[in-house]
Amino acid sequence: MSIGLHLFGIALLLTVLLAMDDPHFNALFSGGFEDDNDNVMDPATVTTTTTQISYDGQRHFDLPIIQAKLFIPHFKVHIEGNSIIYKIFNVVDNQVDVKRCLINAQKRNWELKTLILMFKGISHYEGQSDNHTALPCPGELLVEGHHSNYGEPWAGGRDVFEFLAESSHLTPNSRVLEIGCGTLRVGLHFIRYLIPEHFHCLERDELSLMAAFRYELPSQGLLHKRPLIVRGEDMDFSKFGSGVVYDLIYASAVFLHMPDKLVWVGLERLVSKLKPYDGRIFVSHNIKFCSRLGGEECTKRLASLGLEYSGKHTHDSLLFNHYEIWFEFRRSKA
Repeated sequence: MSIGLHLFGIALLLTVLLAMDDPHFNALFSGGFEDDNDNVMDPATVTTTTTQISYDGQRHFDLPIIQAKLFIPHFKVHIEGNSIIYKIFNVVDNQVDVKRCLINAQKRNWELKTLILMFKGISHYEGQSDNHTALPCPGELLVEGHHSNYGEPWAGGRDVFEFLAESSHLTPNSRVLEIGCGTLRVGLHFIRYLIPEHFHCLERDELSLMAAFRYELPSQGLLHKRPLIVRGEDMDFSKFGSGVVYDLIYASAVFLHMPDKLVWVGLERLVSKLKPYDGRIFVSHNIKFCSRLGGEECTKRLASLGLEYSGKHTHDSLLFNHYEIWFEFRRSKA
């Protein structure tokens, strides 16, 4: 056992020494970082700089938005040093690697059955009268089945947050409105980043709201952020107050499921809630509500509302081979 530990230590040391030739690795310890043009950058000038913010009479630290550029090389060293090899298929029988499946060996339905029917033993209270849970959560949410309700992995929510926050130049003091936040796949990251009460959302689906309120916010330790999440539809934003102005308003795969007429009604109501010129509206996937009118007519319609189209963007995912398309709008200068 002792020999094995020594051999592992030697292998890890060699890995680190080899990695030290990597400019990314050196930057983590020398105080510089090379950009895409091989220019050395001071980490203090990068958007990952930590700053202090204040709310509720306390000082807090603003976490970096983009985590990739400075920190991924560091984690790659640890991944390689621990021999954590990325493998999709088992070489022997061409099946998904069983070892990775065993990380979560129980199926969700069996785990759910255990939660509902088999709460027995010394670690659980017996009967509803003995329930000491402060905020009871349905078993369906505890097994996180709602994380599989999207067309892509739950982890993609972080990618969306990073793209939108960077593109809109957000700070923790910014105000954000999401149209259709669902179970907070994206919203959780905004709520964590922004100061309390600065994230708002309009969501129509009751089950999604249950997952957000009864599981995601409590389990992520975000109750103190007090996001304003309102159940409603037909693009009615009246419950958010008349004097609120947002730095970012976004809709991820929501306008796809709305009649064009309702989308235009919503945009008309949102213009006055968007910070003049610096504020941004982002819409994902497509803007057929606009393109169906024709290019020139679409531009005129936007102008009549006081909006202008700023461009089309894409962003990649950190963890899986995927990209999303976003369309950007802002208030007209006139």
